[in-house]
Amino acid sequence: MFLFKRLSKFIDHQYEQPKGLLGWYIGEKMIRQHKPETTWTITLLNLQEDEDILEIGCGAGYAMKLLLNQPSVHKVTGLDLSKTLIHSSSLRNQLAIRNKRAQVVLGNVHQLPFKDKQFSKVFSIHSVYFWDNLPQAMAEIARVLKPNGSVLITLCDGKDGESWDTVKKMMETELIPLMKQMEFMNVRLVKGPDSRGYHTVAITGEF
Repeated sequence: MFLFKRLSKFIDHQYEQPKGLLGWYIGEKMIRQHKPETTWTITLLNLQEDEDILEIGCGAGYAMKLLLNQPSVHKVTGLDLSKTLIHSSSLRNQLAIRNKRAQVVLGNVHQLPFKDKQFSKVFSIHSVYFWDNLPQAMAEIARVLKPNGSVLITLCDGKDGESWDTVKKMMETELIPLMKQMEFMNVRLVKGPDSRGYHTVAITGEF
């Protein structure tokens, strides 16, 4: 039982901050697993001309690559805690990085290494679960958003017809009220596609 708990904790940490060869494998696996919600999230971004976009928790860079194929996108920046995934993302988007249309940055949502009012869109897919301090994270997102910018946070709130009460409570009593308190406008919860039985939702807001 002790060995199982240690193994489970190790795997959980690898999903939060993948490292080494196993971390690389997990990054590629997450691309395959999360394709439905990734493409849906990009559709929800409602891209306009000359978008400067930040992805928090960019993983192996698949969403970045999809966005860079959009002619309306000026630049995409990916942020991640994992050096392994930063390397994967850099390889996947190396041409765009060389052409100054993309960059990947090692960093943390609680202290974003960017200047004020830099991005027109900020989004995140399946990383909010690991944000230890929601008020600080959302304050940082608000700081780096341009006027009339928007944020989109995609996550799962249940599986196979069952709701995850902890996640729902976080959204309903913490995240959504916090965004309204910070004067995000048109804050709403949007239901998305089921992915491998998981119920996908997104919380959006305009700043």
